[in-house]
Amino acid sequence: MDDLALQKIAVSGPTLASMIERINSCLGDADGLLFGDVASITPTALSDDSTQTPSDSQLVATISGFLCFISPLSFYDSAGRVDPTLVTTHLNQKPLIGWFSSRRKTPIRPSMREFSVTHSLSSIPNLSLPIQNPNFSSNFPPSIFLLFTTPFQDQLIHTNQYCAYRFQLQKQCFSPVSIDIVNIGPAFRGHYGSFCPSSALPFLSCELKNSAAMNEDRDKGSLSGVKQAAKDQEDLDMCAEGMDIGRLSQLMGPEAANYTAGLEHLYEKMLTKLESLSRLVEASSAKVLEQENHNRKLRLKVAKSAGVE
Repeated sequence: MDDLALQKIAVSGPTLASMIERINSCLGDADGLLFGDVASITPTALSDDSTQTPSDSQLVATISGFLCFISPLSFYDSAGRVDPTLVTTHLNQKPLIGWFSSRRKTPIRPSMREFSVTHSLSSIPNLSLPIQNPNFSSNFPPSIFLLFTTPFQDQLIHTNQYCAYRFQLQKQCFSPVSIDIVNIGPAFRGHYGSFCPSSALPFLSCELKNSAAMNEDRDKGSLSGVKQAAKDQEDLDMCAEGMDIGRLSQLMGPEAANYTAGLEHLYEKMLTKLESLSRLVEASSAKVLEQENHNRKLRLKVAKSAGVE
């Protein structure tokens, strides 16, 4: 099968930042391996052509991790020939999609050695990974190459330049690929609109009245009202310990703006609850550590006894 078109390379902002930080911490040039996965996507343009084949699909490569070496020639020789044994040693069952190189104050274009390394790495058959696509089965060679450089002249702000390529085995050449940085830029701000709080206040079945006193008098007039109020108070104590359920009616409705102090009191009680939970977790962790130390001593005692016998 011919090389499928690689639409883009996706990498998360923290992963890219970690990669740049690791490169900058090296004393000189560096290189490393790229890990991730490759998935096939259907083009957004709809077509009535029934002769459309899987070759019309586009690929998206996602970089999920990397391994940086402190100096070049880490898994290849000076001629650019890759040692498959060295590469396999560093994989640890991680899917390899390519490699990267970092050079300082050099042109941002692949060198002849980087061309040879990418060609050699892409030609190793047992390093290819399956493409995630339910319609057809195909493998993707580790043909992605990321190049990092710095400007020729020193600047006040530390600057890194980078570009991405995909090596095409059929054409024996590099093709530039766009990099999509996830969670960076205005295009990803909408992703945070769908977040839901993981510790929301419980649903309380209390009616809103203009007067909190009238609401309390109505609830206390029946046994079911007393039980419901007690249940609501118990649910509220799970989030804000010490907050009276009757004060919530003052924090809802058109007059809520006049009770900012009550809202601050609610937050204070919620923080108090969190602090008590943290102390409980700390005490539990101390007990667990104490029990682990006790078990370790027992195991050593049993081992010594067995050795004496």
